Amino acid sequence: MTLALFWLQFAAASAITLGASHFLTRSADVIAFKTGLGRSFIGIALLATATSLPELGTSISSVALIGEPDLAAGTIFGSNLFNLFIIGLLDILWRDGPILSRVGKTPIVIGGLGIAIISLAAAAIFIHTTTAAMSGWYISPISVVIFVVFLAAMYMLFRFERSQERDSPPEANHEYALASLPVVALTYLLSAAVIGGAAIWLASTADHIAEEMRWEASYVGTQFLALSTSLPELATSVAAIRLYAPELAIANLLGSTLLNTGLILFLVDLAYPDGVLWGAISQIHILTAAIAVIMTSVVIVALLKQRRRRPGRFWTVESVVLIGLYLAASILVFYLG
Repeated sequence: MTLALFWLQFAAASAITLGASHFLTRSADVIAFKTGLGRSFIGIALLATATSLPELGTSISSVALIGEPDLAAGTIFGSNLFNLFIIGLLDILWRDGPILSRVGKTPIVIGGLGIAIISLAAAAIFIHTTTAAMSGWYISPISVVIFVVFLAAMYMLFRFERSQERDSPPEANHEYALASLPVVALTYLLSAAVIGGAAIWLASTADHIAEEMRWEASYVGTQFLALSTSLPELATSVAAIRLYAPELAIANLLGSTLLNTGLILFLVDLAYPDGVLWGAISQIHILTAAIAVIMTSVVIVALLKQRRRRPGRFWTVESVVLIGLYLAASILVFYLG
C-alpha cells in the first residue's frame, strides 16, 4: 500500500472520530446531570476512559506484539503532553474569558494527583535504568504503587465531587431533565465503540506512516502516535466547549493524563513479556514526564486564579506557556530521542 493511501486512511479515521465525539460528549454531559455525579468526575470516569482506549490498545500491542517498549512509553508520555497542549488550544478557542477561570475546584485536585503519578513514573524510569536489581521481576513494585495511588485518586475524586454536588442539586427545568438515561447510556456506549474502533484504525495507520517515513521509535511514540491517539481527546474537548461545558473538557484532558499514567502504564508493565517495562525504555521519557509536570503546574496555578481577564484578545499567559512548552518538548525529543 502506498504512503498516500495510508494518509487517506488516517484522514478517514480522524473524520469518524470527530463525528462520533459530539454524541459521546453530549451523552456524557447528560449522564453527569441525570446521575448527579458532576461533570468533573464524569469527565474522568466516562469521557477520559473512552478517549484513552487508543492509548491502551496501541501501548499493549507495542510491547506484546511488536516488542517496542519505547513506542508504548512514548505514546503514553507524548499523549500526556498533547492533552495539556489541547488545554492551551481550548483557552484560545474559548471566547468568554480565560477558560480555566470558568471551571470548579475538582480539576485542581485531578491535576495535583496527576503530578504525583507522573512523578512516580519518572522515578520508576530513573531507578530501573540505573540499577538492575529488579530487572528479572515480573512487574515493578513501583508500578503497583502507581496503580494503588491511581485507585485512591479515583475514590478521592468521587468523594470530593459528591461533596461539591450536594451544594448544587440538579435543576428540574434543565434542558436535560426529560432525557432518558437508558437511551443516553446506549448512545454513550455506541459512540465509545465507534471512537475506539476508529482510533485503533488511526493508530495502526499512523504506525504504517511512521515506518514509511523512517522515523525513530521514541519520536514516533511521543509525537506522531501520541497525536493520533489523542485525537479523541481533542474532538471530545472541542465538543464539550461547544456545549458550554468547560469543566467537562478540562476534566477529560487532565483525567486522561491520570488514566494514561496510573492505569495504562501499569497494564503495559503487566503485558511486557521481558521483565520490568521501566528498565527497557529510554531516559528521554523522564524529560517528557518532567515537562508534563511543569505544564500541569501551569494549569493548576491558572485554575487557582479564578477572577481574571485576558491580557490579549486571543490568548492568555497560560495558553502561551502550555503551547510553548509542548513545542519545546517536541523539538527536544526529536533531537535527543
